[in-house]
Amino acid sequence: MTQEPRAGYWLLVGILTAVVALGLFAWIIQLRDGKVVGGYTKDSFWGVYIANFITIIGVSYGGAVVSAILRLTGAGWRAPLTRIAEATAVVTVFVGALCIIPSVGQPARMLEFFYRPNLSSPLIWDSLAILTYGFATLVFFYLPLIPDLVEARKTMGAKAGRLRRLLWEKLSWGWQGGKAQRHLLHRSVGLLAIMIIPLAVSVHSVLAWAFAVSSTRPWWSESLWAPYFVVAALYSGVALVILSVAMLRRMFHLEPFITERHFVRLSYILATLGALYLYLTVADFLPGAYHGQPATLAVFRALLVGSYAPWFWLVVVMGLALPLLIVAMPRTRHTGWIVFAAACINVTFWIKRVLMVVVPATYNTITGTLAPYHFTWVSVSITLGAMAAIPLLLLILFRFVPILSVTEIEEVEEKAGAVAGGGEAVGKSITAAAQAPVPAKAS
Repeated sequence: MTQEPRAGYWLLVGILTAVVALGLFAWIIQLRDGKVVGGYTKDSFWGVYIANFITIIGVSYGGAVVSAILRLTGAGWRAPLTRIAEATAVVTVFVGALCIIPSVGQPARMLEFFYRPNLSSPLIWDSLAILTYGFATLVFFYLPLIPDLVEARKTMGAKAGRLRRLLWEKLSWGWQGGKAQRHLLHRSVGLLAIMIIPLAVSVHSVLAWAFAVSSTRPWWSESLWAPYFVVAALYSGVALVILSVAMLRRMFHLEPFITERHFVRLSYILATLGALYLYLTVADFLPGAYHGQPATLAVFRALLVGSYAPWFWLVVVMGLALPLLIVAMPRTRHTGWIVFAAACINVTFWIKRVLMVVVPATYNTITGTLAPYHFTWVSVSITLGAMAAIPLLLLILFRFVPILSVTEIEEVEEKAGAVAGGGEAVGKSITAAAQAPVPAKAS
């Protein structure tokens, strides 16, 4: 197997960097001219930036919780996927937290969260929950990485370069691989796997409650929104894990280790969550539509048959019905179609978050009408920059750390009765595949 990343690696990194740079430039323009250039008006006080924040924080949940559940259940097939899933969670929670800054306006206002906090504000609860969850996901990613850093340093040697060897040495904290160390590491990772699930649930429940208690806008105060947000985060998060795995598998020649079987099993999780989200969608709309309160009915009418109906039904068809059909039919239950379904879910669920934020926010409680909301090149550029930052950070991260969890793969092989010494040889080849330098030209 060729051990270097593909020749298109730097091209993809360059394109993503350009998109992120455009987003930063647009944000600078907004700092100079105000949020009006981002499409915000007195009639639409919340908009696409809040939707970006909810979407990206949400998908971080999928990577962390899927990895935690697979670890706790002892699923052997998880081994090549856990590092990618956990890295996706770390990157997305970092990018998602930054997405709140364009919505605040001036970054200096963020300091008020620390030196003058308003404890009655739901945003304070949200900030504390995200900080706690972000720290937990970072530790959850880092701890299983320690033994692999030592193995990477031994395997690569001088070929890794001075910077990476120094980084691996510092981050490995004198790991020797003794029985006591391994026992402590396993217990710590297991404890974090248990803790990460309620932490993630709390983050997305608080996000839902922030809508309910911050305003009396129609649809925002639904009691179902907390579990609705949690399931949506899991659903779109698993979809992003599938996309991340597909991208990194392609870039780093991981086809022998990440096979179609892994995508199929992830698709089963995806379909289960999709069916649950479809049920919750019906449960969310049914009571409000039945009772027919004027404000709620105006929002639902706009979504179901009004000006926002094409976008809403696009979410239903492309984000829910189509992925379920793809997984249900054996002819389409393979890697290409599963990746396509995951892409549809992530795109349409961003649209769904925009609808959930924008439509109630533009409702005029006096006139009973909906004000228009307009995207601008500034808000679009900032949004695309935030989305592009996720794959860019993943590609950069995995040039410095092993992309697959060698230690876990070895342990799974040992438990499965692999030939003595075979797990170590496979582990070393995987480490070399993930860490080898990019060639000057295609091999």
